[in-house]
Amino acid sequence: MKNKIFKISIAASLLLGTGLMNVACTTDNLEDVKNLGAFDTSNFFRNEQECFFALVGAYDPVRKYAGGFENMVTFFNAGSDDFYAGGGSSTDGAGIQGLSNYQINPNTMPASYWRDYYQGISRTNVLIEKIPQANMSDAIKKRFTAEAKSLRALYYFELLTMFKNIPLILTEINANDDYYNIPQANPNDVYAQIEADLSAAVPDLPMTVSGDQRGRFTQGAARALLGKVYLYENKKAEAAAQFAEVNGTPGGTSQYGYKLVPNFADLWVTDNKFTTESIFEVMHTNKGNSDWSFWGQGNDEGNSINIMVAPRGYSKITTDAPDVVAGWAFNAITPDLFNFMQGDPRMNATILNVKLLKQQGKADYSPAYMDSGYFLNKYMPTKDEVTTLPGPAELNYRQNYIYLRLADTYLMEAEALNGSGARAQALLDAVRARVGLASVPISMQAVKDERRRELVGEGHRWFDLVRWGEAPAKLASRGFVAGKNEILPIPYTELTGTILKQNPNY
Repeated sequence: MKNKIFKISIAASLLLGTGLMNVACTTDNLEDVKNLGAFDTSNFFRNEQECFFALVGAYDPVRKYAGGFENMVTFFNAGSDDFYAGGGSSTDGAGIQGLSNYQINPNTMPASYWRDYYQGISRTNVLIEKIPQANMSDAIKKRFTAEAKSLRALYYFELLTMFKNIPLILTEINANDDYYNIPQANPNDVYAQIEADLSAAVPDLPMTVSGDQRGRFTQGAARALLGKVYLYENKKAEAAAQFAEVNGTPGGTSQYGYKLVPNFADLWVTDNKFTTESIFEVMHTNKGNSDWSFWGQGNDEGNSINIMVAPRGYSKITTDAPDVVAGWAFNAITPDLFNFMQGDPRMNATILNVKLLKQQGKADYSPAYMDSGYFLNKYMPTKDEVTTLPGPAELNYRQNYIYLRLADTYLMEAEALNGSGARAQALLDAVRARVGLASVPISMQAVKDERRRELVGEGHRWFDLVRWGEAPAKLASRGFVAGKNEILPIPYTELTGTILKQNPNY
C-alpha cells in the first residue's frame, strides 16, 4: 500500500482529466492505482456534438481564477503588497495565509493549483488528438483545435508562473502508461510550446464572437495571451508586436472591436458582462445552483471572490450607506495602497472605506483578522445580487471575472516598449484620460504606478512584482525570500511516488 494513496493525485489529474467521468476512491480499491477506470476515448469524440461537449469541459478550469475558496485572485492578492490575507483568523485558510506571510510550504500549498490546470491540460491533449478523426467540417475542426491549443497554452502559462519546474505533457495519458515517471521539463521548452500553440491557434480563431459564444477564445484573446507570455519571457519586441495588433490606436477601437469603456466604474457592475474592454472573460452564473456538497473537491463553482472580500458582520444603518452583503473579510486592503490611491478618480470604484462608514454612523461591521477597514469594492456583493434561485447565495454570485482587458494590454504594451517613446506615452495617456487624469511623462515607473492603480485586486500585482524583480524589496516585511518565493512549492501530494523534484529552498 506504500505511496498508493498519494499516487491517486497525479493519476486523477492525467488519467481522468477528460472531465467526462467521476471516480470515487476508497481504501478498498487502492490495490493498484492502475486499476482505476480510465475513460475510453475511442467511444467518444466521434462528431461535432461530442467534441463540443469535451471542449466545454476543457474550458472548465478557467473557473480557477474566481471560483472556489482556493481561487487565484484572492490567493495572489494576499501575497502582494496591496492586501493582507484577512479572513476570520490567522488559520482561516492555510494556503492563503501562508502566501501572505510567506510561511507557505509543500504541505500547506493547495494542491488544486497544480491539479486543476493539469486536468485542463489532459482534456486539451485528448481533444487535440481526437478532433482530426471526428465527423465534422474542417472549419469546425480547426476552430476547436485552436481553442484547445489556446487553453493548453493558458494552463501551462499559469503553471509556469506559479511553479516554474513542471512536466510538459502533450499527449493523452492512458491507464497503462508510466505516469509517475514523467520528468520536469526545462522551463524554456514549456515556453516554446506555449508560443507554438498560440501562434498556431490565432489564424483559426474567429475575430469576434457574440451571443452564447462569448467567453470562448478569439484571435484577439490568443494574441493578447501570447503578448503576455512574451513579456514574461522578457521578449519585449515580440510582446509589443502582439499587443499592438490587439490594442490598435490608443483610445480608439481596435481591429477586434476592443475599446476602453467610458466609465471605469461600469467595469464592476455585475450585469455589464463582456464590455468592449473585455478580451478574455470568465463567465459566472447563478443558474448552476452551486452547492456545498461538492465544495472543495476541485469542482467549486460560482464567483467566490464576492463573498470572500465582503466585510464580516456588515449592517447598513442609514439609507445612503451601500447595501452590502456581510462576507468573510478576505483581502483586507493595506493602508499603503489606500494612501497610494488618494486623489485617484478610481478610488471609490476600487476601495470601500467601511471604517469611515462606521465612523460616520452609516454602517457597522465586525473587524476581522488584520482588519484595515478598507475592502475591495470591485467585487463587493450587494443585496440586489443575492440569488433567488436554489443553492446557497454565497456560492452563486454571478459577477464575471475579466482575465484580460484592454487597459491591462495597453499598459503591458507600454511596458514592452520599455516605458519610452510616443506610442508608450499614448497608451499610458489613454488609460489615464479614461478616468479624467492628465498626462504624465512616460517612464517605466509611470507604467508600473498606473498598473498598480488601474488593476487593483484583479490578481496581477504579485506577478508584476516578481516579473519586475521588485518582490524581494516590496515584500521583505512579509517574509519574502529572494531566490525562493518567486515561485511556489510543489504540493507534497504531487511529489510522493513520482520523480518530481521540489522547488529550491522549500
